[in-house]
Amino acid sequence: MIIGVTKETFPGEQRVAIVPASISALKKLGAEVHVEQNSGEAAGFLDQTYLDAGAKIVESRNDIIGASDILLQVRAAVANPETGDSDLNQLKNGQSLIAQCDPLSDPAKMQELAAKQADIFALELVPRITRAQSMDVLSSMATIAGYKAVLLAASHSPQMFPMMMTAAGTLKPARVFILGAGVAGLQAIATAKRLGAVVHAYDVRPAVKEQVESLGGKFVEMDLDTAEGQGGYAREMDEEFYRKQRELMLKVIAESDVIITTAAIPGKKAPILVTEEMVQAMPAGGVIVDLAAERGGNCELTEAGEVIQIHDVTIIGPLNIPSDIPRHASQMYSNNVTTFLKSLIKDGKINLDLTDEVLAGTLVTHKGELVHPLCRKIAGLPELETTPEAAEVEPPAEADAKESSPTATPESSENASESEADQSKDDAGDNDDTYKIQS
Repeated sequence: MIIGVTKETFPGEQRVAIVPASISALKKLGAEVHVEQNSGEAAGFLDQTYLDAGAKIVESRNDIIGASDILLQVRAAVANPETGDSDLNQLKNGQSLIAQCDPLSDPAKMQELAAKQADIFALELVPRITRAQSMDVLSSMATIAGYKAVLLAASHSPQMFPMMMTAAGTLKPARVFILGAGVAGLQAIATAKRLGAVVHAYDVRPAVKEQVESLGGKFVEMDLDTAEGQGGYAREMDEEFYRKQRELMLKVIAESDVIITTAAIPGKKAPILVTEEMVQAMPAGGVIVDLAAERGGNCELTEAGEVIQIHDVTIIGPLNIPSDIPRHASQMYSNNVTTFLKSLIKDGKINLDLTDEVLAGTLVTHKGELVHPLCRKIAGLPELETTPEAAEVEPPAEADAKESSPTATPESSENASESEADQSKDDAGDNDDTYKIQS
């Protein structure tokens, strides 16, 4: 069996699907690994390190795609719409493509690709169950994004984050407000707290309060209906809910120096959480980092891929943040993919066991059909008849799946050390971990 790894073609993408440290594990599965020349160079993994690990370096991209039984990429299909078509056109019957494919954004495109008769697995769809945590690329990449978002905010803020008592006077700590306490939000809370900021956080799921507080943040409670959905995900709410939510958040935002937003809905436009009125209410020099910029943004003034200043506030709309930390992002992604392949490969051959919840939940196209239930639903296609061999798998909820998780994942919880949880909670003279707002 040949596993092929190609260089990423998405503009600005610096990650690589497999790092040299994963080669030995893939070889133990009975596979030969072919890596396109210079695939890992941008992430700091040179060709020689792949050779030393036992991989084969191939100059021709077409040769790798043509020879591979399993093709591994970071971004493919809908997630790489401008430059990925040439790869997709070479897919063949029985070949497997494993990547982030963003199928919920354009299921019609995935239906077209089904005609290639290849098996396409979208890693964004890995179900959030305990067994699959080590395969959850969304959580891994959200960990990177939450960390980097705080650094972006700190670099653009006109003040330092920690409280400092100096001979020149006492400097007040920055007040950071995190919207969304999923994986990215939890990592942002931990990072901002480590830098010494006073951190508040809000999530539509009250159940995450304990996680926020374990990281030293103060949970903002609002007098709203719960938005807890299936599997611990946040569910999509109606506009009236978001309108009331925005009204109640105005007070907290007016007191915040930095806002980081993380709410995204797979396949849909991100909800507007921060209005222009809220931006105007922020102190001069405030910073907003909108992690949902790729989905339209949680701030109505966000411009994707741009850093703008409006009402004396800097609004940052970063795109593809994990690519900005390519070494560790690639390492985490590679570990996720390698674990996934251990479920797919048995005795040196592909074993597509559809009773496996993870495999069935990520499989988008199979035998010429668009088979993922949620993709079919969005595309307006009827449900497929299930075979006796196929397990009935509940698709992920249609809300906040990109950033939210029912519990802290290994990536986020490992940052919740006792020292962080025990940090002083009265930096601003407030010993209450809960910040309550009522209408």
